[in-house]
Amino acid sequence: MPTSQFLFGSIVILVGLLLLLETTGLVSTSDLLVYVPVLFVGIGVWALVQSRFRNVVGPIVLIFVAGAWQLVALDYATGDEVVAFWPVLVIAFGLSILLGQVRSRARTTNTAFTNAFAAFGGVEKRNTSKAFEGADLTAMFGGVELDLRDAGIEDQPAQINVIALFGGVEVVVPRDWNVQMDVLPVLGGASDDRPRHENTTDETDLVVTGFAAFGGVSITD
Repeated sequence: MPTSQFLFGSIVILVGLLLLLETTGLVSTSDLLVYVPVLFVGIGVWALVQSRFRNVVGPIVLIFVAGAWQLVALDYATGDEVVAFWPVLVIAFGLSILLGQVRSRARTTNTAFTNAFAAFGGVEKRNTSKAFEGADLTAMFGGVELDLRDAGIEDQPAQINVIALFGGVEVVVPRDWNVQMDVLPVLGGASDDRPRHENTTDETDLVVTGFAAFGGVSITD
């Protein structure tokens, strides 16, 4: 199963290529660009499957918004008709609060690699593997938290790739881990918020890469 970053990056590249062909006049891609919203419907469906239907509200909101956008683009509905259903988003927000109370505990895994995708919602995971290798974390209009306080690293450094798009990613690590931040903030932020610790090792334990656009990535303990 492809990772969230691979899927999201592939869609962005595809849309960019279609736009480039259209704007340069090499090939008319306007007929294909009309169907761009269905790609985001696909992301929502993929998120449901990838989470084994545990993360429901966010993906369903994404499917609803992208699906409505697609109907308007194909002239099956008008913008005013779609806007009339905006209270559905309020209902979804209420459901996310209720489900957040029911599912307050983070999901625990002991696999070497962790995937987490959040869209219009929140995902919390705890990795307890003593041979942690890395993670792929994506937050789109939502939040992802990965707790590594009980994890260990055999082959240093482990690497975490993050995408924070109008959302936030928080990675909780042991205080003595040496973390290297290589996140590109675009009107966003990326920081290691842990207090300095004298026992931090000289060797890098964890490398965090990716980008934050109108969002944030933080390392805490």
